[in-house]
Amino acid sequence: MKKALFASLLSFTLAMPAIAATAFTDGKDAVDYRQASFQLIRHNMGDIQDMIRGNVAFDAERVQRRAEALALLSQLPWESFTIPGTKEAGGNVKPAIWDNLPEVQERGAKMAADAAALLAAAKTAEQAEIRKAFGDFARNCKACHDKYKAD
Repeated sequence: MKKALFASLLSFTLAMPAIAATAFTDGKDAVDYRQASFQLIRHNMGDIQDMIRGNVAFDAERVQRRAEALALLSQLPWESFTIPGTKEAGGNVKPAIWDNLPEVQERGAKMAADAAALLAAAKTAEQAEIRKAFGDFARNCKACHDKYKAD
């Protein structure tokens, strides 16, 4: 009995890298994941933007929580562009994106770096630093949207 249990656990453990290689079942699943990731990014950005613009009271702790979320979320969507079947699965992207995936991946890496800088600024609680870091982050997002997001 112990040998059978051990063999089963060993087989499962050895198979884990193959199972964990991708979290996506198909192209549509990857598109759904990508879109959900971007929606969460948009939500967290919007909250910080409302505070920067004075639409809601500035709350340094809330800015930091949102920046922490953005630091994580900004790393998520990029793998989903490379999953087989993603191009055919649709989504709100211009066709040019598929010819420029290396550039998109570079922009994704810059977005993650900008999010890390925003988090560092948020930890200072200095509104001027947060405003500058948020502006850098948002400009990078907009540049990619302008070039690759379909309306």
